[in-house]
Amino acid sequence: MKHNQLTTRKIAAASKPGYYGDGAGLYMQVSKQGTKSWIYRFMLDGRVRDMGIGGLDVFSLKEARERAREFRKMVKDGIDPIEERNRTRAARRNAGLREAATRMTFADCAKAYLNQHADAWGNPKHRAQWVASLKRANEAFGALPVGDVDVDMVIKFLAPIWKATPDTGARIRGRVEKVLDWATASKFRTGENPARWRGHLEHLLKARPKARHHAALPFEEMPEFMAELRSRGSVQARALEFCILTAVRSNEAIGARWGEISQGVWIIPAERMKAGREHMVPLSTRAIEILEDRRDSADLLFPGAIPGKPINHDAMRLLLKEMNGGKLTVHGFRSSFRDWAGERTTYQHETIEFALAHHIPDQAAAAYRRYRALEKRRKLMEAWAQFCSAPVESGKVVALHG
Repeated sequence: MKHNQLTTRKIAAASKPGYYGDGAGLYMQVSKQGTKSWIYRFMLDGRVRDMGIGGLDVFSLKEARERAREFRKMVKDGIDPIEERNRTRAARRNAGLREAATRMTFADCAKAYLNQHADAWGNPKHRAQWVASLKRANEAFGALPVGDVDVDMVIKFLAPIWKATPDTGARIRGRVEKVLDWATASKFRTGENPARWRGHLEHLLKARPKARHHAALPFEEMPEFMAELRSRGSVQARALEFCILTAVRSNEAIGARWGEISQGVWIIPAERMKAGREHMVPLSTRAIEILEDRRDSADLLFPGAIPGKPINHDAMRLLLKEMNGGKLTVHGFRSSFRDWAGERTTYQHETIEFALAHHIPDQAAAAYRRYRALEKRRKLMEAWAQFCSAPVESGKVVALHG
C-alpha cells in the first residue's frame, strides 16, 4: 500500500474535478466549483464508505494524514469512524441541551410559551389573562431553573389563591401546567408535571365549589319586567333593553358603535367577542326603534359621561339592582332567552346556539351555516322581541288541579 503520494505542489496544481489519492484511503477531492477537501475512504463489513474530513483551508496535508491514521486504527478494531463521530456529536449536543436546561428558568419558559402561542389567542383579553397568571407564577418561582420547580413550590404558590378565589387558582394552575408540559417537551425538564391536577393536585388542594349560575329571570316574567324597563328613559335602560333583545353579553352591548350596524344587522367585531369570532346579530323591529331614538349619539350607541367612552360597565348592573334589589344579573337574560327559545319555539338547537354566539363543533361547516341561518335568526329575534313586548296581564292566573 503506497503512502504519501501527494505533495504540496501537486495539491496546488490540481484543478480538474475528481479524487487525488495520497494512499491508505486518504484522498483530496476537487469539486466542480474548484473547492478542495479531504476524504477518507474505507471498507467495513463489506461496504465502501467515504468520510469527509474537512477542507484544505481547515486541515493541512499533514493534519489530514494524522486524521486518516486515527480512522484506520478504528476500522482495524471494527469501529465505523462515521458512526463514532455521529455518536460523539450527539453526546456533545445532548450535553449542550442539558447545560441549556440548567440555565432555562420558569420565567424563560413562560415567555417562550407565550410567544409561541400568541397567534392562537385571537382575543387580546385572553392573552392578557395568560400574561397576568404567569406573572404571578414568575413572582413565586420564575427565577428558578424550570427543572427545579416541584410540587411543594406549586402548592405553596397556589394555596392562598385557591383559598381566596378557587376559580382564579384553577385557571392559574392550568396555565402553569401547560408551561411545564412545554418545558418537558422541549427537554428543559424531566419527570412528572408538578402542576398536574388529575390524580395529583386534586388530592392536595380543596375541591372547587360548584359553579353558580348567573341569576336569571324566568322567561314567563319577561313581559312585565320589560314593560317596567321601557318606562325608564335613561341611557342605561336603553342599553339593557338592547342587550336583552339581542341576547348578547353586557360588554358587547356597551361597546356597540354605529359603524357596526348595516341593513338591520349588527356585526360585532371579533376583538370584542369572547370567542374571538365575528358575530352577526339580526335586529328586531324594537331593537331598531331603540337605535332610532339614539341617533343623537355620535359614534357609540350608548355613550357615557366621559366623551368618547361608553357607559360604565356596572351601569346596567346597578340599574338591575335598583329595579329588583340585585337578585338578577345582566348575563342571566341570555339564559332567559335560551329557556324561552327552547320551550316556546320550534327553532333548531343550532340556530339558538348561533344566536348566543356559542361554540359549534366543526368550525368550517359552522361558519357557513352561521351565515345561512341569519334569516332564521332574524325571525327568532323578532319573535323574542314580540314576546318581551307582550301586554302584561292585570291579574294572576291560579292553576286548578283536578
